[in-house]
Amino acid sequence: MPGEVILEVKHLNKHFKVNSGFLGLQREWLKAVNDVSFSLRAGETLGIVGESGCGKSTLGNCIIRLLRPTSGEVRFQGMDICAMTDARLREHRKEIQMIFQDPFSSLNPRKRVFDIIAEPFRVHGTARGKALEEEVLGLMGEVGLDRSYAHRYPHEFSGGQRQRIGIARALALRPKLVICDEPVSALDVSIQAQILNLLKELQAKHHLTYIFIAHGLPSVRQISDHIAVMYLGEIVEMAPKNELFARTMHPYTVGLFEAIPVPDPGKRKEKQLLQGDIPNALHPPTGCCFHTRCPHADEVCVREKPRLTDMGGGHFLACHHPRRGSYGQAGEDQAGAGQAGEVVPGVGGGDVHGADVGALGTGGDAHGADMGTPGTGGDVYGADVGAPDAEGAG
Repeated sequence: MPGEVILEVKHLNKHFKVNSGFLGLQREWLKAVNDVSFSLRAGETLGIVGESGCGKSTLGNCIIRLLRPTSGEVRFQGMDICAMTDARLREHRKEIQMIFQDPFSSLNPRKRVFDIIAEPFRVHGTARGKALEEEVLGLMGEVGLDRSYAHRYPHEFSGGQRQRIGIARALALRPKLVICDEPVSALDVSIQAQILNLLKELQAKHHLTYIFIAHGLPSVRQISDHIAVMYLGEIVEMAPKNELFARTMHPYTVGLFEAIPVPDPGKRKEKQLLQGDIPNALHPPTGCCFHTRCPHADEVCVREKPRLTDMGGGHFLACHHPRRGSYGQAGEDQAGAGQAGEVVPGVGGGDVHGADVGALGTGGDAHGADMGTPGTGGDVYGADVGAPDAEGAG
């Protein structure tokens, strides 16, 4: 059962300065994360889904403070991470860890598996000698790695096995919150299922709280309690998992469902796929950020920006003309049953900031950010750690 609120994000922003124009003298700001707020309870999983460049990873990096937010608050167990000193942040990183997307580049190729997993213990001084050996070998067993692999190098493993090494390292200090930044995107489908099942088992065993970032709705549905859909640095729809699949309202979310492949020829139908590309984040559209690709956009969408509004049942939506569709089987048999239906009337302008729901994330790629590794203390930039990125037993 979910516990008390463990993470609160309030009005979080992350802007990157970009030099452009002749000789790079013109300065512009890319708003990767734009006024994001949410709260997450202990033991729950928030899934964040969206196209590449929508701001998912930047949000995760700001929460763990691999990137320093431009403004806003990130409160973990009541403490504002953004205001912490380096010394206090070092101690705090025991509680929040990250699993990175690329399992190969996130592992030091010069170190053996034992030393990779042991590094957090050595940095924080929590175990040494025989106790350290028992901790490392125990973690390897938890993630499904044979103890005999302890003295091998990362290049000797498959992608899935390297991902398990990263997961073991992320769990070394027994964190309470783990940010999973697309941990299965580089894996084969069968291996993805193994990693997702492993993450769920570890969550139940250690009462972990997850933020799970991904591109695909099926994998997000399998592991999440709440789902937030992001577009161009903003949350456009957010709801409990089953609610989102039963009452899909935003045209962008409908487009994501329509993009799910349908393996059964008998269930295939004509789809309304998204057209065009994500607009330039340096010069975002006026009004609704999605109106340049929305088949239902009108003058109101171009002129006025919709606010994230409570539609009931914990379902939040930012759209002037919400649709009503159902994709109850999407992610299970991959057959999108719903279609953008009738317009839903009565969309208000309620403020969702601080709502106790999945997550309102944003952020795209961590532009120029050094992907160190949380949980090894001090300044993580350039640190030799990261996290897993694949599974596959020998």
